[in-house]
Amino acid sequence: MSEGAAKKEERRKFQAIRGTRDLLPPETALWNHVEQTANQVFATFGFGAIRVPIFEPTELFARSIGLDTDVVSKEMYTFEDYEATELVELRTAVVTNVASLATGEALIDFLDRVGNFILAAEKAFEAGRIPKTPENERTLQMARELTANLQAFGYQGEREILPRVAELKDAVRQVRFGDVISLRPEATASVCRAYIEHGMQQLPQPVKLYYIGPMFRRERPQRGRYRQFYQIGAEVLGGSDAPAIDAEVIEMVMTFFDRLELHGVQLDINSIGCRECRPKYVELLRAELLKVKDKLGPDSQRRIRTNPLRVLDSKLESEQGTIATLPRITDHLCEACATHYAAVKRQLEMRGVFFRENWRLVRGLDYYMRTTFEITAQGLGSQNAVCGGGRYDGLVELLGGPPTKGIGFAIGEDRLILSLQESRKAPAQPGRDVYIAWMGERAHATAIRAAKDLRKAGFSVELPPVEQKFGKALGQADKLGAKHALILGDNEVSEGLWTLKTLADGSQLKLPAPALIEHLRKSKAGSS
Repeated sequence: MSEGAAKKEERRKFQAIRGTRDLLPPETALWNHVEQTANQVFATFGFGAIRVPIFEPTELFARSIGLDTDVVSKEMYTFEDYEATELVELRTAVVTNVASLATGEALIDFLDRVGNFILAAEKAFEAGRIPKTPENERTLQMARELTANLQAFGYQGEREILPRVAELKDAVRQVRFGDVISLRPEATASVCRAYIEHGMQQLPQPVKLYYIGPMFRRERPQRGRYRQFYQIGAEVLGGSDAPAIDAEVIEMVMTFFDRLELHGVQLDINSIGCRECRPKYVELLRAELLKVKDKLGPDSQRRIRTNPLRVLDSKLESEQGTIATLPRITDHLCEACATHYAAVKRQLEMRGVFFRENWRLVRGLDYYMRTTFEITAQGLGSQNAVCGGGRYDGLVELLGGPPTKGIGFAIGEDRLILSLQESRKAPAQPGRDVYIAWMGERAHATAIRAAKDLRKAGFSVELPPVEQKFGKALGQADKLGAKHALILGDNEVSEGLWTLKTLADGSQLKLPAPALIEHLRKSKAGSS
């Protein structure tokens, strides 16, 4: 590397990875406001906060979200977590071997590399340094048998041995060095795993939990959608599937949005039936879709076979007229589901929660059932959903737990913030309550004591680390949005009377130190 290139490399600026971003003041004041409001509102409904790990076994998400979904197959950040690092080098020497196998000596060298890997892997397996699973045991045995077969086959020309070499390399690749884990793409599965792991079914039911935190999906970044994004969600697990539970969960999230003064909020609800009635509806829907298949696009045609319910999600303008003629699931609910849905609507009305029925609002995975809902807000364009939720009575059981009722929701916090910003409901960046303008060594000691007392009383205080001329200090106080400047010089210290300047109108008054905090409290109460 040339000297110029080296210097350029040294000067290279690091930037946030595509699809991620830094959240900075003053915007973080809005994030804090939203999350504090969630803490306050959810607590009034009896929910407790849960904090789950950022990464989990990949299998947890494969089971809960669905192995064939885009989230699991394409979007998760997945990696192998292992301690046997020496095996990586040995495996790499095998699978990346691209040397010509034109001679018998080259084949012997390759088989020696394979043998070194197998020997080290088997020792690690016995010591428990790689997973002692039946899959690993079978894979290592297969690799040893393929090696023996290739040795017995001998060198018969490069063309003859290459397929056998490729098969052996593939077996070596399949040895797992550790657990396959993924950054969480959502949190419901983690909450359900925690419910099972900690025996929370023994607690008074239902267990009501909420979470706030980052999630990760490798999808194309766009406005309001990031690869590291944030969710606020809640889950109710255990107890019954009483319609009042569904209604209260919806009431809680609507109360949260109302407290934030979110504009253009629209709640859509639907029932997607149960294991008894939904499969019958799906088959009816598939049959009707086959009749109009030629009027649908390639994606919808594919979904007729894989998941007919997803056709109802189509946003293609050319398909809307056709979809409007399809049978509606609410017309095909069993008696129990129809009764449940009617009761949920009645409970929402009793709580004063306004809703719109949307028969196209569905969920594709089998464990979802009955109540499903979505909340949209203004300022987000066509992708205007800010919250989605529903009942998932089969999920805990699917993850290895006891049969458990469940319902929950997840709010896209990034989109919620964007909507609040678009509707100008973002709170103003809070400035300092007091800026202490001090001059002189005696005043510095007094300023430190004043700052400590004011902060203890709950006021935000800016204490400059070096003395400033009063004009410069007042200018800095103004830039920081301070409401008051506390002026401390030798005279103030000697007299025991501190000068407090209100920056909005320039008024000043002198106060003895004990009266300062009480005056600021009254001033703050009067302006709030």
